[in-house]
Amino acid sequence: MLVNYLKIALRTLRKNRVFSLVNIAGLALGITAFVLILEYVAYERSYNQFHTNLPTLYRLLNQNKAGDVWSDLSPPIGPLVKAKCPEVRAFCRIAEHSANGIVSFPDAPTNQSFRESKLAYADASFFTLFSFPLVKGVASTALTQPNTVALSQSRARTYFGTRNPVGQTLTLNNQFGKTPYTVTAVYADMPQHSDLSFDAVFSLQTLASSANLNNNDWARLDSFYGTYLTTFLQLTDATQSGETTNDKALAAKINALAKQAAFNSDNQFIVQPATTLHLAASLSDVYTTSGSLGFVYLLSGIAGLVLLIAWFNYVNLSTAGALKRAKEVGVRKVIGAGPGQLIGQFLGESLLLNGLGFALALLLVALLQPAFNDFIQKDLSLSDLSSGTFWLAGAGLLVAGAMASGGYVAFTMTSFQPIQTLKGTYQGGRSGLLRKALVVAQFSASIALVIATLVLYQQLQYMQTKDLGVSLTQRVVIRGPQVAQTGSLKPATTALEDQLSQLPYVKSFCQTSVVPGNFYNFTANGITRQNPRPGDDRKTYSMGIIDDRFLPTYEIKLVAGRNFTMQEAELGYEKSGRVMINETGARQLGFASPAQAIGQRINWGQPFEVVGVVADYHHQGVKYAIEPVVFLPRRSVSDLTVQLTTDRVQDKLAKLEQLYKAAYPGNPFEFFFVDENYNRQYQSEQQYGQVFTVGSSLAIFIACLGLFGLATFTTQQRTKEIGVRKVLGASVTSIVALLSKDFLKLVLIAILLASPLAWYAMNRWLQDFAYRVEVSWWVFALAGLLAVGIALLTVSFQSVRAALVNPVKSLRSE
Repeated sequence: MLVNYLKIALRTLRKNRVFSLVNIAGLALGITAFVLILEYVAYERSYNQFHTNLPTLYRLLNQNKAGDVWSDLSPPIGPLVKAKCPEVRAFCRIAEHSANGIVSFPDAPTNQSFRESKLAYADASFFTLFSFPLVKGVASTALTQPNTVALSQSRARTYFGTRNPVGQTLTLNNQFGKTPYTVTAVYADMPQHSDLSFDAVFSLQTLASSANLNNNDWARLDSFYGTYLTTFLQLTDATQSGETTNDKALAAKINALAKQAAFNSDNQFIVQPATTLHLAASLSDVYTTSGSLGFVYLLSGIAGLVLLIAWFNYVNLSTAGALKRAKEVGVRKVIGAGPGQLIGQFLGESLLLNGLGFALALLLVALLQPAFNDFIQKDLSLSDLSSGTFWLAGAGLLVAGAMASGGYVAFTMTSFQPIQTLKGTYQGGRSGLLRKALVVAQFSASIALVIATLVLYQQLQYMQTKDLGVSLTQRVVIRGPQVAQTGSLKPATTALEDQLSQLPYVKSFCQTSVVPGNFYNFTANGITRQNPRPGDDRKTYSMGIIDDRFLPTYEIKLVAGRNFTMQEAELGYEKSGRVMINETGARQLGFASPAQAIGQRINWGQPFEVVGVVADYHHQGVKYAIEPVVFLPRRSVSDLTVQLTTDRVQDKLAKLEQLYKAAYPGNPFEFFFVDENYNRQYQSEQQYGQVFTVGSSLAIFIACLGLFGLATFTTQQRTKEIGVRKVLGASVTSIVALLSKDFLKLVLIAILLASPLAWYAMNRWLQDFAYRVEVSWWVFALAGLLAVGIALLTVSFQSVRAALVNPVKSLRSE
């Protein structure tokens, strides 16, 4: 019986080639999109899953009264929690970014050095809490002693070649000084799907021991370690202790301990499971690799939507084709076929079609994988779906979809009355209404995606073309030399600046660590006017340390007062007692106008005179509101911003490299262009735009495949009618209009349904931007015209063919 069903199914596919090809192509495209996006979702959810202790690992976070959450904590909190909370088995503190500096080798025959940006200090428990396997060394003792370091396998190879790295010495030159370290371990390179990603891990004990500090010296530890010290806790295993640990209860206990120690009184500690580390809500985080849960949901939604549209196609075309097989069903019923046999036949055909679509989809996945990987900038493959859960979920969804889409057709066809079908009077019952509803649903989804794509690109264009109040093009930032004490480099810096000022293609330059597109130096509160208002001391300001050449180099305007003088920049803000503020800062301080702020004094540990008010400019892009800023004067050896003329940039950079290396021997020449760095913050919006473009294109294409199939079916049903109309004098245009109007009505209904939904969704999305476009009427008009135009082209192709057929051929059987 099964063999017989298979033969009938294959014959049906061959007989209805157009319907079969359209069905298989639509299913294949839908499944391809689904599988590719499922790879990405599986990859994002696989982050950090390789850690053996992951179920018992937690990160300690801090939250202020305004609801802001951050991960950098004071060093003593980890030891305090471990000592006072029996449910905490171990802790590990990681100081990220503050370790970054220049690695060199005192015993090397050549003066080779490397500027490293993926370094960290960590407690001795690092390799026992986290599952980073060691290639050489012992995990429990690798970082127990001060002045020790563990290297990644690739860095060990870069530094020492084929020599055994263990026992070798290297020097790290960073903000804490120039310190020698002994290599005690080598670990396998941290995997791509890890939020912790370091090329070298240095012993955190080095910092405390070098300053003769202990874990109870709270204030000095804070200032010495600096920010970005993340604390992880490992809790006791609930299955071994027979007890469960409540996150909120533990956080409450930690907050009580902190209060007893008179520490952190205004903020609250919260405990975050490490399982949510990668896809957690956005916060002031040191992990730049953190994913976006919203983007994962968005991709999942688009994948499901495209697959749903493909299944709608199947139901549409199959119910249309069912009318052609009505007599077959009637004959089979008359000769004794039961409902179960008929349902089994049509469900089998559905599974066969979905199976063929799935096989073609796997081929398309293999072909499109490289392009998809380039698009998302990740190395994905089907192996990322190795988890049985994902395969079961995906297979279950596909089988459920095949059964659901094929099930409706099977039960509809088995409900045909044999007398009606054999007489040729059966018209399909409610199937026609269902087909129309599914066409409306398909095009509604497609039009909504098109509207979302247009609005998204409109917002992106607005962000990239808006007047920022700052000039970014042709400005290159050269990373400053890495030294512990900058004073020793002052003569070399002065000589370098003299050389730059003589180059005809250098328009201007400045020494500053404040670069548009990056954060300011730090934030501060407690800044008030001479006669503060209640609550002024709790307001926050961004603090930017600049020299006297920063404003002219970036062409930032002053609205009142003057710029810093060279003497004030040389003295620094502490000695000069001078500051500038921006317009937003002036308003937050309570000045009625920028001019009123000039000459006034503000307090921040000491009195400072306001000498200028800087025009508001978009330092961090138009996604964010312009924050109140206090500019502090200082000339120091830091990053160098150089404004170049536009021609022969590479030759000019080569000359700058020559001058830089002569001024700062042993420091690598590293640079970036300010405009490229600034536009990198819009990467997520660009990625969203690409996803919506691909998703809407796929959705419209698959919907049009279904429309094409339905148009083919309709013209076949009305062949004789068309022939009669032509004999009676109907023109080709009138016949095309007759066959197209019913489908265009459905598309117009889809436009009316999709437009308010898309308007609501995009308005909600735009609320995340401080500066945004309004959703214009022309977006809906353009999306509607695009949908109508594509639908008209799709239907007209078949309509014109039908209208051009010789009426003799269509009427000869009458």
